[in-house]
Amino acid sequence: MSPRPPSASVAARHGWVQALAAVLAALIAMGVVAALGLWAAGAGDLPDGAFPRVVAATVVTAVGGTIELSGNAGALAESAAGLTVIPLSVTLTGALVLAAAFLRPLRHRAVADAPELAGWAARVAALWLLALLGLAFGARQTFSLSLGEGTISDLGDLFGVSPKVGFRTDVPLTLVFGLLWLAGVLVLALLVSRGAPLPGRLLRFQESVRPAAYAMVVLLLAFVALGVVIALVVMVTRGHAAETFAVILLGMPNLTWLALTLGLGATWTGRVQGPFGLPMPHLLDEVLRTKDVSTLNLRTLAEHDGRVWWLLAVDAVLLLAAAFVMAARSPARTKAWQHALHMAVALVLTVLMICLVGRISAHYGLSVLGIGDLGGDLGGDLSLQPKVWTALGFAVLWGLVTGFLGALLARPVRRRGATEEKGEA
Repeated sequence: MSPRPPSASVAARHGWVQALAAVLAALIAMGVVAALGLWAAGAGDLPDGAFPRVVAATVVTAVGGTIELSGNAGALAESAAGLTVIPLSVTLTGALVLAAAFLRPLRHRAVADAPELAGWAARVAALWLLALLGLAFGARQTFSLSLGEGTISDLGDLFGVSPKVGFRTDVPLTLVFGLLWLAGVLVLALLVSRGAPLPGRLLRFQESVRPAAYAMVVLLLAFVALGVVIALVVMVTRGHAAETFAVILLGMPNLTWLALTLGLGATWTGRVQGPFGLPMPHLLDEVLRTKDVSTLNLRTLAEHDGRVWWLLAVDAVLLLAAAFVMAARSPARTKAWQHALHMAVALVLTVLMICLVGRISAHYGLSVLGIGDLGGDLGGDLSLQPKVWTALGFAVLWGLVTGFLGALLARPVRRRGATEEKGEA
């Protein structure tokens, strides 16, 4: 029997069944994490069987999709609501599973031609868009709101005001951003994995790009792992198991990557008003719960808890470790100043990503016959925005310093590797 032609072998490795398995594995993992996190946060008690739709909406927002909130309080009332937040624990889970599934058929190979990679990615993208379309149409729900007690409640009963709020997906934007998210995950997977094949024309870039990309992924995952450990310790010592699991399963990267930027010296602004139920450590809530927009940085946090200065030490140690890993995986001929430059560029891009995905904006409010307002006691407001240029400036400085020091620390390892390669030759 003659062997199968190369095209048949490639089709077998990158067929529609394998693409479907990759997409389903990612969506199932994200759905499980989102469902458990929402259940721990108390969303299991939502009326009208809305829990599965809220889970779908959470997965949609995790991949960059857009959820629109709508309010209907009748002719005598006005309501307003909006929400922009990415549950990064769900995002990270989906990215890791999808990247692993995408790379699996490509392992144990040094080079892959561009048409082969494009065809494999196109199959995954086509099924991903179909799955995302189904989730987008399933993420729709309307809830009735309670007016509480007092004058507003009395007016509502008198005039028959029954306020409602709902959510639905902006399907076109969700498909666009979901496809961009997928492209980012697949490209990053190819850049990070040392064993993933690249087209021949791109092989010259792997010596400078791959070590830096790998170091940044290690850095981000290290911060998340450290945050999980701290959260579990706090849970054991202080209780609040449900709230802790909600934070871990929905927003742990939101908090730990925010801490990464704060440790660098970055500043964020924001405020918290009303009874918002988003998981947030007490220290952040205390700093942000003011009438005016608050400044969030190491100095303002230290006014409430001096232990936050440890973030400086944590950042220094983990950034230096990431720089060491980057240098150790780089060719021995790479100079220390080149490592510093690579580290600075990689850290700037990483911090920029955190600033883009870590923003939070949420508000709701109700007014009946002009009594009450679209916030305050009858609503709430939560915002968190970075000062991007300040954060990127600190990232440049930290990247240059730690990149240079990491290169010096990794010299013995790189020399040993170069010596072994010459001996084998």
